[in-house]
Amino acid sequence: MRVIAGQYRSRPLRSLRGMDIRPTADRLRESLFNVLCAGNPQALARSVWLDLYAGSGAVGIEALSRGAGMVYFVESSKAAAELIGENLKSLGIESGFRIVKAEVGKALAQLEAQGVAADFVFLDPPYRMREEYAKTLGMLAASQLLRESSVVIAEHEKRFDPGEEFAGLRRHRKLGQGDAGLSFYRVHG
Repeated sequence: MRVIAGQYRSRPLRSLRGMDIRPTADRLRESLFNVLCAGNPQALARSVWLDLYAGSGAVGIEALSRGAGMVYFVESSKAAAELIGENLKSLGIESGFRIVKAEVGKALAQLEAQGVAADFVFLDPPYRMREEYAKTLGMLAASQLLRESSVVIAEHEKRFDPGEEFAGLRRHRKLGQGDAGLSFYRVHG
């Protein structure tokens, strides 16, 4: 596993063994960021990210490498939260991030209370925890964490559909690659 592009391009990232920590594959991450940047490499400049169920932190680190201004890594596992810190340290990243070691629901409430508003939200719960998709997307839709221009991306098993609409969030694109899928949501009025 490595950083795909940007300041830390080709630098390695570590992961943990086990099915609950399933880093987003390099190729899928590359597709994700190609969609988000769509020919505009400055699209992520100074953006604010929530990397939910962050695992190794690969997606948030990729965002930082490509110019994101702030990434909140939300991870409930102590070992995974420590791994995120180690990956950031190995790249020499000392600012522009915060590791929030908490369950996603509790972390979202804390971030909302602090006035955080995200440009991009990436969520990738363990695939076996299918109920977390609707729960998390519903919480995001009901929160003040999203702006009108925010994009929420859910990584999921290709054969699983996390849902089309959640209150103020509607899926506008679905992308499949290998066994994985990405669903892109936007705020609608």
